[in-house]
Amino acid sequence: MTIFDGGTRQAWGALGGADELVGRVAYGGGSGLGEGPLPVRELARATVGVCALAAAELAAVRAGRAADEVEPMVVDEGAVATAFVSERHLRVAGREPVNFAPLSGFWRAADGWVRTHANYPHHRAALVRALGLPSATPEALRDAVAGRGAVEVQELAYGAGGLAVAVAGEYGDPQPLVEVRESGSVGRELGPAAQPWRPAAGVRVLDLTRVIAGPVATRTLGLLGADVLRIDSPRLAESDDAHADTGFGKRSALLDLADAGDRAVFEGLLAEADVVVTGYRPGALERYGLGAEELMARGRAGLVVAELCAWGWRGPWAGRRGFDSLVQAGYGVAAAYGDGAGGAPGALPAQALDHGTGYLVAAGVLRALAAGGGRSLRFSLAGTASWLVREVPAGGSAGLSGEAYAAEPWLREVESGYGVLRYAGSPLPFGGWGRGPSRWGTDRAEWLPR
Repeated sequence: MTIFDGGTRQAWGALGGADELVGRVAYGGGSGLGEGPLPVRELARATVGVCALAAAELAAVRAGRAADEVEPMVVDEGAVATAFVSERHLRVAGREPVNFAPLSGFWRAADGWVRTHANYPHHRAALVRALGLPSATPEALRDAVAGRGAVEVQELAYGAGGLAVAVAGEYGDPQPLVEVRESGSVGRELGPAAQPWRPAAGVRVLDLTRVIAGPVATRTLGLLGADVLRIDSPRLAESDDAHADTGFGKRSALLDLADAGDRAVFEGLLAEADVVVTGYRPGALERYGLGAEELMARGRAGLVVAELCAWGWRGPWAGRRGFDSLVQAGYGVAAAYGDGAGGAPGALPAQALDHGTGYLVAAGVLRALAAGGGRSLRFSLAGTASWLVREVPAGGSAGLSGEAYAAEPWLREVESGYGVLRYAGSPLPFGGWGRGPSRWGTDRAEWLPR
């Protein structure tokens, strides 16, 4: 077991946490994330560790203790490794889900490699349209990409609303891990939590996120007791398997913000929310007047707003759609895990940018609540990638248990709206979810009684 961990100290410091609390979290157990050229294991345990610290800090504050009166805790790296590949362990009524569609993957271009993402029907249709594919098959896509330059494929796809990224041979520009801005307003007094392992009890979280990172963040807040209500547009399809994996600890409803009646319902929800978490690219929610500044101005005093995007908040790529696999490709991570000398690119042992950023977002929200609210935070997958390739201390496993890693102790079963789920339990050393997720979009768009 080890107590000191440099990655934990870096992440906790970036979130504004007191340095003396870092030693309150220790790590033990085996991990399946230790292979490869980048310190993914260290990133994973650090992001979960700071989330656990932030939860314990909020629990202390709500109990009337000083923020630094945090009880020591141990995060098991087996639980962390299992959670970071939760989509691989998921079974829906005994069925193994499909995590990547046939048109999602690496393809050799005339001058390099391209990574595509076509898991959603509208992205698949856009890719087919952009490249003029005669059919939506891997063979047609392979042939179309082979005759074009990687950047040409990238721009054609993005221009048509699809998703393709040329694989970069070097790391992208540095990005901040988190950006924090205080609003100057103070939220309502939360009072003591009935259960110390549910320090977010009574907190209302409006969840405007999709696809792993944001849902992992809000799933974690739900685990810690928050009333999490996810809102999606009825015009955007969602994968049932994705929601089965990340829909724990929350309810899910559909509202069309272009409809006056639905917009009025949304405004009522916003007026009573303590936290809003968003996961759309910069500019997307601003079209509806739901950027961070507008939310802070119209929401209740002390509102916490956490924004998450793929490529960061500045620069030519800020407004582009993206997923973990695409950021790995465009940021140089895929090349680092490749065969070298022009060989096929590779990938991290987990979608660690997604999962790691999700736990960082949850930690940032918890720390903001402990400070009284009134804070906006910005995170990005590219910011987490920048931290991984430049700052996370490698080789921080000295003193840890050498035991073999096994996922089975961390797998659970529960009834859900999708049938019986086998799923990866939370890596936080606090309680667990009482029930499985409901089916996506089937809950009422209303808050639970406090």
